[in-house]
Formats: sequence, structure tokens, C-alpha cells
Amino acid sequence: MTLWPMDELPAVDDESIVTGRLREFMLAVRKIADAKVTVLITGESGTGKEVIARALHRYSHRATKPFVALNCTAVPRDLMESHLFGFRRGAFTGADRDNLGLFRSAKDGTIFLDEIGDLNLDLQPKLLRVLETSQVNPLGDAATVPVNVRIVAATNANLKRMVEQGRFREDLYYRLNVYPIQIPPLRERREEIAPLAQFFAGKWSYEFRGKPTTVSPELMAHLELHPWPGNIRQLSNEINRMVAQADSGEPLTLKHLTPEMKEQIEEVRTKADGQEITLPLTGTLQDAVDTLERQMIELALKLHNGKLEDAAKALGLSRKGLYLKRQRLGL
Repeated sequence: MTLWPMDELPAVDDESIVTGRLREFMLAVRKIADAKVTVLITGESGTGKEVIARALHRYSHRATKPFVALNCTAVPRDLMESHLFGFRRGAFTGADRDNLGLFRSAKDGTIFLDEIGDLNLDLQPKLLRVLETSQVNPLGDAATVPVNVRIVAATNANLKRMVEQGRFREDLYYRLNVYPIQIPPLRERREEIAPLAQFFAGKWSYEFRGKPTTVSPELMAHLELHPWPGNIRQLSNEINRMVAQADSGEPLTLKHLTPEMKEQIEEVRTKADGQEITLPLTGTLQDAVDTLERQMIELALKLHNGKLEDAAKALGLSRKGLYLKRQRLGL
């Protein structure tokens, strides 16, 4: 149920779905995996930033070394420095032994700093120093210690705006933003919703009961229209709830949708200029997807006066991707 070309299968323990726009990111990540560049991944919460970071590690020569992930909002500010850089015994009250810190624990591997925008301003110059010198200075130690790690940072915040507001250091921003990857939200990657939903249905039903279930075409057509503000994480949680509610082996159908989700789906039926998007819910899933794609492409071209570049960008597609879809749909 993992979508990937047969000659490019992901690692055995990888549970990500690789299709649509995400596959483009994976191919780009594979190309730069061994390059000595710092990567900054941006995107809304739940879009798959850590999936990209782990792929970057897995495709590199560091794959057999540690991958250490840290959410910068999860550690109290007064403990963050020692958590990152370590400390010597006796450096402060309660420091009864040496601590390596995350950077030295990730020796020769990758350290993933999620929500980097929440890093304390006082610590930002110290992280910048690590990026520039590949050395850390543990608390209570006068000497610096060399570290060989790759740093991948991620955030759902607008760091450039934070720089303008004085909430993030400009020099650190440019040092992190060497190779930027911006992941669009799931509502702009709707071609991924169907395989993701089927994957999560199989995963959660197998974990709960050992008997996989499926998503009905009618339900899938509705899932395709949902805005998914929580992105892939929300989709996973919603399928999890449906599977828990369904009987063993029972396909997931419209009856498993919550009233709130039904209301949200109805709200997005009206687009931009008020055009109604209607989908056949009694035919095949492919019929519904084709209808949705056809109407959205026609509307995007109308709103952008036939300009392919602008229409493709609005749809979250490349110019070539839009051309191929128009060719397939006869538009």
C-alpha cells in the first residue's frame, strides 16, 4: 500500500505514502542527500515535514548513524541549552554526571530541529556558532568539542516575517535557509488523499483487529473535498476514529463521518465565484476524482484568464502536471 516505483522502494520500516507532490519532494531530497547543505523545511503542521527529514537522512551516507529529532517547543527554555549541547558534571546543581547532549548523541548522523521558530533568541547565536564551526561548547566545559552532524530544521512559522519583527536572527535564518523545501498543505495535494486514506484504513484496522478494511468510493469522494486544516495528521486521526467505530472488516462509509465533517465538506462545495462542484457518489472512485479535477481545472483556468502558469500554481501542480491532466481529461 506504499506507492513508489518498484526500483525505488522505501526502507522496510518506512510507513510514508509517496505519491503526487510528495514524490517530487522525495526525488529532490534524494538528489541532495549527500550534499553538505543545511535544509529548512517549511509547511503547516501535519504536512509531513518529518517524513521529508527522515528521507533525507535515509538516502544519505549517514543512514546507518543516528537520526535525532527534537521539537523545540517540547523542552523548557531554561533546559534547552544543556539538552542540545550537553554539560559537564558539576556544571549546575543536580548535574551529577556528564551529559552528551543531542548534538553529540547524533554523532555522524542527522539532527532534526522541528519548530525552529520557537527557539529562544538567547540560544540562536549558539546554534549559529555550531552551524559555522561544527563545534559545541557543553555547559561547564571551557573547551569546545567537534561534532559531525547534519542539521535539518523545520517550522510552520514564517521565519522571514519573524526576522522582520525581530523575533528571529537574520544571520541564523540565512544560515538555515541554504536549501529550502516548502511543503504545501494537503488541500493543495488532493491526489494524495485517496492513497493516504486507504493506507491509514489498512494500518489502523490491522493494528486494532488484524483484519484490514477499506474506504468506500462514496466516502472517498467526500474525503477528497474536505479542507483538512490539520493535514495528514488530521486525516490519519479521522480514519483512526472511523476504524474504531466500524465493525471488524466493515468498509468505511458515509455513516462513519461525523456531522462536523459533513458540514465542512458542504462548505467547500462552493468555490471562488460561487460555482457549485458536484460529484457522482454512485459511480466509481475514479469517476468522482475525474469530475473533481475537471471542474477545478476549468475554474482555475477561468479565474486566471487561461494563464497556465498561474492556474497550475493555484492548483498546486507543475505546468507539466497541469498539461498532462488536461490531456487525460480532454480539456
